Amino acid sequence: MRHLIAVLVSTTALIATPMAFAGGDAAKGKTTAMEKACLGCHGMDGNSPAPTWPKIAGQGKSYIVKQLRAFRDNDMKKSGRVDPVMAPIAATLNDEQIDNLAAFYAGQKPSTGESTNENVKLGLQIYRGGDRTRGIPSCMGCHGPTGAGNPASGHPRLAGQWAAYTEKQLLNFKAELR
Repeated sequence: MRHLIAVLVSTTALIATPMAFAGGDAAKGKTTAMEKACLGCHGMDGNSPAPTWPKIAGQGKSYIVKQLRAFRDNDMKKSGRVDPVMAPIAATLNDEQIDNLAAFYAGQKPSTGESTNENVKLGLQIYRGGDRTRGIPSCMGCHGPTGAGNPASGHPRLAGQWAAYTEKQLLNFKAELR
């Protein structure tokens, strides 16, 4: 009986999270990144030089795959993600290229962010405990104690991300644009 339960749990986990085990060839992903001009916005190593574009270095493979497919589908109802800049670029990608790009960027070292002491204190307070008066839940519950993300659940890395990009995405969630 234990064996049957273990098989059922394992099978359910594999069905529920197929992208968690995404493969991909990082070397081919780097080539694709250069061919598709990903490096122009996301930097040579996935650490975007501009605060309006996300740092994707060190992001989980499954998260990158999910986002690129969502951009490619460009259907808010289906994917929950629409972006006028990324959609035409992602539309040129096939599944193998997406897996390769994910392997490349996931393997890059993320850069750290900078902030003032005042912002760090408030940010840590909200990150760890949320803000009940404004209905803001703790970020740590989904994104982990260090902000490294949770690949198993598909929650992205936040540590080192640009403040301007993070703010934009939080406002998009609030407005139900994501």
